[in-house]
Amino acid sequence: MERTERMPAQTRPPGVAGADPGSVLLPGHDVPLGRYTTVRRLLPQRQRRMVGAWCFVDHFGPDDVAERPGMEVPPHPHTGLQTVTWLLDGEILHRDSLGNVQPIRPGQLNVMTSGHGIAHSERSPERHPPLMHGVQLWVALPDPARAGAADFAHHADLPRWRDGELDVTLLVGELAGERSPAVTYTPLLGAQLELHGSAPATLPLRPDFEYGLLAMSGTAEVDGVPFAPGALLYLGAGRERLTLTGEPGSRLLLLGGAPFEEPLVMWWNFVGRSHEEVAAAREDWMAGRRFGVVADDSAPPLPAPELPTTRLKARDRSGGLHG
Repeated sequence: MERTERMPAQTRPPGVAGADPGSVLLPGHDVPLGRYTTVRRLLPQRQRRMVGAWCFVDHFGPDDVAERPGMEVPPHPHTGLQTVTWLLDGEILHRDSLGNVQPIRPGQLNVMTSGHGIAHSERSPERHPPLMHGVQLWVALPDPARAGAADFAHHADLPRWRDGELDVTLLVGELAGERSPAVTYTPLLGAQLELHGSAPATLPLRPDFEYGLLAMSGTAEVDGVPFAPGALLYLGAGRERLTLTGEPGSRLLLLGGAPFEEPLVMWWNFVGRSHEEVAAAREDWMAGRRFGVVADDSAPPLPAPELPTTRLKARDRSGGLHG
């Protein structure tokens, strides 16, 4: 999924600072994606750029696409990251320069590892469901994985279980003794939580992880802080458990991971470590090198925007500048 850079200030919700100074409510901001889709971008933002190695969070829908093309994102490149795609409604057809052509439907997971370079496109099929709703996320790859080979995996079967009135689907990582089949390169967690009652639900957490909780549908409350669909509550680190309440049917995405300590340069669709590295990736894409040709997609590839006139600076996970 293509990204554009725009970072509003954050607001700290009342009542959170006393219990956990690291917590902050991140409201999404709208970003057009392709010709027909608008997403709510939750990460990166100015002061909170990452949750673990999760460096990019887009939430889209629910959108009525019954009489519309749906998602139309033509071929574009990636380096230094994994894309993680999860749908609640609809269908998207993934095509990439490794030759993969793979539809994804609700309850299934697509994980694309860019390594040193890959290109892909994302489109709703011509005949598609009337609603489209989901998330796409990026995971920053550490050294040396970011310089490795590209890969793609589709996971139709994921660990699922019910704990009281909470349904859990494990996308990536480990939780409550279960393990996802998705390959990751840093300690990471992604899980969908669906509430089925009004009683508080509790999950075990790792104190060495930092966490964020995205409301995808319905409303929820953590530590007395309510948040609505399209908002991400950053929970910080040091927690041993998560207790949440919400209206029945609410679906939340729990993201977590060990703090990612490598400074990053994020620009357009590239995650690198320096201005020179990103500039080289842009030059290769525009010259038709490195990224290959997306299978079975005849649309012209997206041209890269011009680099800014000032040098791109590496930032750490909290937004601090390096170099």
